[in-house]
Amino acid sequence: MDRHDYGENFQGHLLEQYKLYVEMADRISARRVQINSFYISLLSGLLAIISIFGNKDFFLKFQNSKFPNMTLFVVGLLGIILCFVWQSNIRSYKQLNSAKFKVIGEIEKHMPLSLYEREWEFLKNDRGYQGYLEQTVIEKYIPFILAIPYVILLLYSLLALAQ
Repeated sequence: MDRHDYGENFQGHLLEQYKLYVEMADRISARRVQINSFYISLLSGLLAIISIFGNKDFFLKFQNSKFPNMTLFVVGLLGIILCFVWQSNIRSYKQLNSAKFKVIGEIEKHMPLSLYEREWEFLKNDRGYQGYLEQTVIEKYIPFILAIPYVILLLYSLLALAQ
């Protein structure tokens, strides 16, 4: 809506919307950090449980059984699935944040200074920021790194079950 069609409260209402929307973007980012912490804890905990129960005494009880290998197979598969779900969450949050910052950029066109746009100009153009990596660039590789032990578990269990 155009400033003149809206009326005299345009600037005040725009500022309030801007504050609310920036707060919502911040909350999405905080939720994204919480989700990442959740998956890291869950996947690390699952590996810790396997290492605790993976001692020889526990599995010797099932010496003539395929239970230990099936357990490793299930845990490996579960870990890989969780890593892919986590990767999907990261991509979804990235898309959501990107859209929110585009909207913030649109709002800032009606304000004296486009703060977020200026920040990106600094990050992209200043010599001091030449090595800047976006958080998502780093973040998207973590699920794949944490999937490695689960892939190894899965392969080990498949080889053991095939024998």
